[in-house]
Amino acid sequence: MQPQSTNSLRLNKYLALQLGVSRREADNLISQQKVTINGQPVTLGARFNEGDKIIVDGKPVKGKTQYEYIALNKPSGYVCSRKQQGDHPTIYELLPASLHHLKPVGRLDRDSSGLILLSNDGDFTYQMTHPSFFKTKIYNVRLESSLSPLHQQMISDYGITLEDGPSKLHLERMNDEKDSKNWIITMHEGRNRQIRRTFGSLGYTVIKLHRTNFGNYSLGDIRPGKYETVNIQ
Repeated sequence: MQPQSTNSLRLNKYLALQLGVSRREADNLISQQKVTINGQPVTLGARFNEGDKIIVDGKPVKGKTQYEYIALNKPSGYVCSRKQQGDHPTIYELLPASLHHLKPVGRLDRDSSGLILLSNDGDFTYQMTHPSFFKTKIYNVRLESSLSPLHQQMISDYGITLEDGPSKLHLERMNDEKDSKNWIITMHEGRNRQIRRTFGSLGYTVIKLHRTNFGNYSLGDIRPGKYETVNIQ
């Protein structure tokens, strides 16, 4: 391998950007000996120079991709996937082709709406979605029937035991004290359909679930089906 100049770049950071993965995943590729520079295998902590030929799994890595971040107001009925599921459209049908390389940061299920972030920054995705970072998520939820005070206390104070562990949600009435169908829910987890399953375990059906906030990011006035570029915070 050629001597590295003082302007050499960190390989894992570059791979994370170009491949849309986290630096940890990039390090895994390196440790699995799937990466070469100028035909030579590399080790963790490797750096490279401009003009070096980088190969990952037999495919050259090239380009000067920049990190991108957008916030999309996902309408209900769209799936957060690149592949269409049955007759249901994907969120990529709402985006121009120039943004189809971005990946969802977490998920919203098909029947839910609201804020979904997309990016090609694997580290950002990891920090936003890994449970250890405790990112706050806020949802507006409407139930088919009124929530009893007892069940409200069970969910907020004690938590509900689900098949994948306990679920505790902070509940706040959306409107006046007599409205027991509309709630603002704050949570720090992101397990699959957790809100719906929590209420479902007590016999309630969620008929609307709309995310307004995710970490430091809020939906603001983005209209349904539209997106805006965001700056990371």
